[in-house]
Amino acid sequence: MNETDAMEIVQAALWTVVLGSGPAVGAAMVVGILIALLQALTQVQEATLTFVPKILVIFAVMVMTGPFIASQLYAYTELVYSRIATGF
Repeated sequence: MNETDAMEIVQAALWTVVLGSGPAVGAAMVVGILIALLQALTQVQEATLTFVPKILVIFAVMVMTGPFIASQLYAYTELVYSRIATGF
């Protein structure tokens, strides 16, 4: 295994993390912006108002995108195991 092989595996790992966490992070950002706008318009500064909707939306997005995330993890695992089997 040389540096190029190691960098390819690290790059694939980072890309898997980005693809796996992207939907949940994106949904949390959208909900956070909407709630911040709602709080600015109504001047209600309740701390729990920001957390509860985000948690619910993130849970719903994770349930909906679970198969996609699992397929990304499976593809990465196959890549790493195939590299181990062939000796890099």
